[in-house]
Amino acid sequence: MHTRLSPSTALLLTLPPLMWAGNAVVGRMVGELVPPMMLNLLRWALAGLILLPLAAWVLKRDSGMWQHWRRFSMLGLLSVGAYNALQYLALKTSSPINVTLVAASMPIWMQLIGRLFFAAPVSRRQLLGALLSISGVLLVLSRGQLDTLLQVQLLPGDIYILIASICWAFYSWMLARPGGEPTTIRGDWAAFLLAQIVFGLAWSGLFAAGEWVVVDQRITWGWPLVAALVFVAVGPALLAYRAWGIGVQRAGPTVASFFGNLTPLLAALMSAALLGELPQLYHGAAFVLIVCGIVVSSARR
Repeated sequence: MHTRLSPSTALLLTLPPLMWAGNAVVGRMVGELVPPMMLNLLRWALAGLILLPLAAWVLKRDSGMWQHWRRFSMLGLLSVGAYNALQYLALKTSSPINVTLVAASMPIWMQLIGRLFFAAPVSRRQLLGALLSISGVLLVLSRGQLDTLLQVQLLPGDIYILIASICWAFYSWMLARPGGEPTTIRGDWAAFLLAQIVFGLAWSGLFAAGEWVVVDQRITWGWPLVAALVFVAVGPALLAYRAWGIGVQRAGPTVASFFGNLTPLLAALMSAALLGELPQLYHGAAFVLIVCGIVVSSARR
């Protein structure tokens, strides 16, 4: 039973988009200090160490995690290994505003993935909402030049965040359809996240190793990078995950989805303040289209 949206619940649901927006801006700021795949690896390694005192039992042989290694390996690949790495990679060529706006189309990809791979029904209202939100994404990708949309050349970052969004849609559907993992792990947020991190780190390490060989960029250690790592490990990775879980339990996923779309707005404000990347008129128009699409999709008849 979902409760009425209280001020404390609203605060809980506002914290994750604030952290996610900060993650995009910080990822952009340290782009010259550390390669994106290595940043992702270091972030989750630190987050895993922080979780150890809370959920070290999940590493035991009889915890059930190792018996369900295929399930946790896939969850770890789609979230820890792929989504976050692709987001940091996208920030090398795209602004935090663009990245978070394109990522705000996530509910649309969830509908598409759900229909194609999980036999989930899609209503006409949801299709209309999808068209509105996709229009907003196209507005961002075309940089507001709709008359030249067919000739638009996407930045690599635009493609990376689109792939990341599809990965997260698959991940979300897998979470919604439990795969038989032990209830002791599923019911413990720290253990469930740590199990994903364990296998996600293997994927992240593989990607970082490949990047180390191909890309001529090394880590520039210093207090700016250390502070950034602490923030992305504690804020977006742990605090946001926990606050979002509690908020969704209290208010329900439909209400929570509207708070998720605060991320592009907060990213625009942070980018203007910290990076000098001012939002453009088409960013505002795209934000309105994406939010309207999600409102229409989730509205009750």
